Amino acid sequence: MKRVHSKYVCQACAYESTRWLGKCPACGEWNTFVEEALPSGRRPGRKSDLPEGSAPVPITDLNASEEPRFSSRIPELDRVLGGGIVPGSVVLVGGDPGIGKSTLMLQMALTLPGRVVLYVSGEESANQIRLRAQRLSLHLTPRVLLMNETNLDAIESAIMMAPPELLIVDSMQTMYRPGMESAPGTVTQVREATSALMRVAKSKALPVFLVGHVTKEGVIAGPKVVEHMVDTVLQFEGERHYAYRILRAMKNRFGSTNEIGIFEMHDGGLREVQNPSEVFLSERSYGASGSTVVAGMEGTRPLLLEVQALVAPTSYGVPQRTATGFDSRRLQMLLAVLEKRVGLHMGQYDVFVNVAGGVRIDEPAADLGMAVAIVSSLRDLPADSQAVVIGEVGLGGEIRRIHQLDRRVAEATKLGFKRIIVPSQSLSVPGIGAGVDIIEVGTVEQAIQAVMGVR
Repeated sequence: MKRVHSKYVCQACAYESTRWLGKCPACGEWNTFVEEALPSGRRPGRKSDLPEGSAPVPITDLNASEEPRFSSRIPELDRVLGGGIVPGSVVLVGGDPGIGKSTLMLQMALTLPGRVVLYVSGEESANQIRLRAQRLSLHLTPRVLLMNETNLDAIESAIMMAPPELLIVDSMQTMYRPGMESAPGTVTQVREATSALMRVAKSKALPVFLVGHVTKEGVIAGPKVVEHMVDTVLQFEGERHYAYRILRAMKNRFGSTNEIGIFEMHDGGLREVQNPSEVFLSERSYGASGSTVVAGMEGTRPLLLEVQALVAPTSYGVPQRTATGFDSRRLQMLLAVLEKRVGLHMGQYDVFVNVAGGVRIDEPAADLGMAVAIVSSLRDLPADSQAVVIGEVGLGGEIRRIHQLDRRVAEATKLGFKRIIVPSQSLSVPGIGAGVDIIEVGTVEQAIQAVMGVR
């Protein structure tokens, strides 16, 4: 018998050790080491169907044409992918349990016209998938082939016998290679499964969608090397208590990583949100203090969002600072600016801020709107309900310029807002319709006066 050697592998970062460790020295995670037994000698694995190497080619001799794409028939998904599905690409889709990953993949499979799709599920039986499709009232077609399998050898054999035009694997953590002496879901098995499906995708020009689990921190489970191997990483985000879901590109070799797709969960599955700004503002309360509207950008798409603030006297020695959908560090910075530059005493108040609709906004253009909402709640005076506030707040209390101002202003004008607060250093904004008042402000105090009429 061959002598078997054991090693311990961190399931968070793939760090290897000859003995078990309670804390990983590389990533600092606790209790993540799993023993993996490998036979001595060459590690088992399949030989690649691709050639070992190729001759170098001058970059000037390469064809610079765009990669051929085909539509998924889901415009929001096409937007995030960069214009459609690229043959031979490998897309990793992650998200919290129950967020809608499998639903989105099934809807895509059943809406692709005239294309053979192989749906491999390691978590659900074929009957369960069919029942889910019927529950979502999706049109069934014989071109969608279902396969309940976790053995990589069997999946590769099925692809070789009848090559599909699109492959969906749900999920990566259930796949395993029989020749490897480690459990499914471990670092070694996940890395081997990704590598094997990558070889199939590139050799057959087959687009592959991989569904991945996420950890309690919200990142895709498994080693980071998996995210480096694939072409595109999509993250499905959203609060479980909200109907809206956001599909965000964390990595994309064939397009921008700034685009997002917005969906709404219904009994019939995921529906696209055609006008997200109007939807997010539909439940806005007028005449209430602590509420303003800001104009954010996600890629090329402007989004009008309601930001809310609640300022109340604190009952603790240290006041609370709680942010939902907004960067807590920027909240601390805004409070310091309001205290130092505007003269407001924020140290004796608890401050709670929220972006309505379960959306998260990270760009600095929402700073000024959030600052105005905080002052509005502190003084219990409602801000102008017909105003949109746009601007980045500097540490000196000045309002800095932001990019793509014309798109933001155009979106606000389209939804009927009458006053738009912009930084004074902004360039001229063309194409503004009649009845829209553009107010330029240079400091936070000027913005507060323009929106609330007070100093």
